[in-house]
Amino acid sequence: METNYLTDLMLPLSLAVIMLGMGLSLTIDDFKRIVKYPKAVAVGFTNQIILLPIVGFLLIKIFGMQNMDLAVGIMVLAACPGGPTSNLIAHISRGDTALSITLTAVSSLITIITIPIVVNLSLSYFMAQGEYVPLPLLETILRLLIITLVPVGIGMIVRSKATEFAFRMDKPVKILSGVLLFVIIFATILTNSEIFVQSFRDVGLITLSLNFAMLLIGYFTSRIFALNVTQSITISIETGIQNGTLGIMIASTLLHNNAMAISPAIYSLIMFMTAGFIIGWMNLKVKNKKLAIR
Repeated sequence: METNYLTDLMLPLSLAVIMLGMGLSLTIDDFKRIVKYPKAVAVGFTNQIILLPIVGFLLIKIFGMQNMDLAVGIMVLAACPGGPTSNLIAHISRGDTALSITLTAVSSLITIITIPIVVNLSLSYFMAQGEYVPLPLLETILRLLIITLVPVGIGMIVRSKATEFAFRMDKPVKILSGVLLFVIIFATILTNSEIFVQSFRDVGLITLSLNFAMLLIGYFTSRIFALNVTQSITISIETGIQNGTLGIMIASTLLHNNAMAISPAIYSLIMFMTAGFIIGWMNLKVKNKKLAIR
């Protein structure tokens, strides 16, 4: 697979399909739930937009990371919270799916602006002068708008105009989205196969720590603010499960740096493993509760 074909065509197209699928599951009521769940949305928003990049930066400094491309890749990933995958995992984990969808919808709107800011600050901090080209703010916002929010909007219109069709397409599109995500991850790994093993040594522990830290932060901040267990699990998932596809696309397509894409790819692999534990734990908890009632 040629790099240009992957970065210039497959990545943006795949991300657009994934975001279209998210749009098919959204309605205007999902945005109105901000009023219904103000505290839960505020906690989730703070974790995703503010704490996630801060924790990512602190872990890079704590671990003394030397590879600056991978360091920027982690910050790119940290700037891309949420995504359709978190909604699916929240649903399978018996979390509050409506809250998950609402948080994803809100973060998708806000990150159009915050992503170029976080990425440019990371580039200027970690890269030497002349080693990078900063993302042009307005152009990047426009490109992210076209690749992410436009497909979401189209999906929402289809949902409102052809509800039965949207319901029928929901499962196939989710399956296709999952397949595309894995294809993107492994294509990124294959494209950088020569440096992947060393990169995994450099960034594997940091990405695992970031994922684990954000899952815990998401859960315990929710409990501190007296949210129920179901909401807390949902916010934990939304805080720890990132939009790896968007992170890979930004690194490869907008920054034209495939090495930076390795960090989001490795994080995506790790987050699926930790998500499996959450799903198993929550379903076992519900099963035990039902047995106790009997």
